Amino acid sequence: MAVLTIFDPIPKIVEDPKDIKTFMNERGIIFEQWEANRPLLDNDSQETILLAYDHKLSPYMKKHGYLSADVINVHKETPNIEAIRAKFLSEHTHSEDEVRFFVDGEGQFFFHLKEKSEVFKLLCEKGDFISVPKGVTHWFDLAPKYFVKAIRVFQTQDGWVANYTESGIEKKYSL
Repeated sequence: MAVLTIFDPIPKIVEDPKDIKTFMNERGIIFEQWEANRPLLDNDSQETILLAYDHKLSPYMKKHGYLSADVINVHKETPNIEAIRAKFLSEHTHSEDEVRFFVDGEGQFFFHLKEKSEVFKLLCEKGDFISVPKGVTHWFDLAPKYFVKAIRVFQTQDGWVANYTESGIEKKYSL
């Protein structure tokens, strides 16, 4: 179950999925909750996971012009886990949308919407889908659980490429 924490301008915690969806969608960030069309096991292959969500994933990809999807599985035993985490911890943007569907585990997307003077984070967990539009300033943290199994969707073959802002704002809000 997702949890939205608003830091600025007025602190607030939102737990109702409908209210979270409304808040995110009003800011151009797509938030939905999806269910697999079949039960999944912890050791299922990437292909099995993608097939389990194909009823949602394929129409979304076709509608928005996405070219590829894969599954990442990052956990405490992943080699260089702290270096991987560090890549995502600095505020950045992307030249394409950042689309993630949480198959299992959790992660926190932090957003800094300068035009609204807003800073908030969305804790995403199993079943949560998020699409962060290109150009939106954000950062991501896989702590404290260090476990994220997610479907990633891409518009280009370049994959995940960050354009770091070097603002330093993430230091004020991250764990």
